[in-house]
Amino acid sequence: MTMRFVAIFAIVLFLVFVQETKVTKAYVSCNPLQLSACANAITSSTTPSSICCSKLKEQRPCLCKYMKDPRLQKMISSPNAKKVASTCGSPFPNC
Repeated sequence: MTMRFVAIFAIVLFLVFVQETKVTKAYVSCNPLQLSACANAITSSTTPSSICCSKLKEQRPCLCKYMKDPRLQKMISSPNAKKVASTCGSPFPNC
């Protein structure tokens, strides 16, 4: 009986862990400051850094929200921003 309880407990614990991992990976904190690593590439047309590309891919689900924000719209919607996104292999979504 005790071994059965331990086995069931282990299975339940594993399932909870797997579910938590999925939730953590799916959650993205929308923070436009995360894109500050891309500012130089966007404003000067230099090649984006690997950090910029990583942050851009991480923040991709938030880009439509950023494009609707009047404070961010000009920079996010610029041709250079789209070029940086394309160079990083993470093109802008169609909003």
